[in-house]
Amino acid sequence: MEKMLNGVVVAMTEAEEAARNTEIAASVADEAANGYKRKRANEYPTWQGQLDDIFHNGIDSWKATIQVTKDKYPK
Repeated sequence: MEKMLNGVVVAMTEAEEAARNTEIAASVADEAANGYKRKRANEYPTWQGQLDDIFHNGIDSWKATIQVTKDKYPK
């Protein structure tokens, strides 16, 4: 592997490559274990919107709304 150092392409040392591979493996494992949390968080309505939904439509309607996202991104 190569890397850019001060505008020059140089070869990575074995230790650097090993560290890079370890970082990539950790990132992949984290995404597999926790990616659904990030995806859910991006799709849930704001907490203010959720409270408004509960106020106007009740808890069961709110649960149904949230369940759609939970089903889309299961654990």
